[in-house]
Amino acid sequence: MQKLLGILVLFLVFGACKKTEKTAAVVENSDLEFNYQKMPDKIGINPEATAIVEKWEEFKALNTSIDVLYKATNNEDLALAIDDLIEKEKNMADGEYPELFDTFQVKSRQRVLRTFLYKVKASILENQPTTEPTIAVLEAYNNIRRQLNVLVNSQLDKKLILDEA
Repeated sequence: MQKLLGILVLFLVFGACKKTEKTAAVVENSDLEFNYQKMPDKIGINPEATAIVEKWEEFKALNTSIDVLYKATNNEDLALAIDDLIEKEKNMADGEYPELFDTFQVKSRQRVLRTFLYKVKASILENQPTTEPTIAVLEAYNNIRRQLNVLVNSQLDKKLILDEA
């Protein structure tokens, strides 16, 4: 009985020591490359909003960094542009907003932009495809610009609506 148990243990040990092949996930390099040709165009800001934005230094710096992002042609350029954008977005969040743009609508869209910036950075660090998250960053930035236009074009007087009584 002990011999049978000894033989069984030997079989288990040798069976457990069997060499297994590691299956590594093979990702094609072409999928990881940044495709700068799919980037959406930047939405324009109307003249009234432009007059306010020209005095807003933090937004101008963010706008300049977005222009650098449009010029990125590979993942290395993209990584540098994203790091710069994250820094400029932090400065914008900590800075002074113009009175008209100091609203929850602008700040919430800025938070969405921050989220997508970190998503692109994570994609770069994890060697994941970066084109789709970058498109999301640019769409979030366009949404901020669109909201600036909406705020300037809004003809509603909040005081009149709130002081009805």
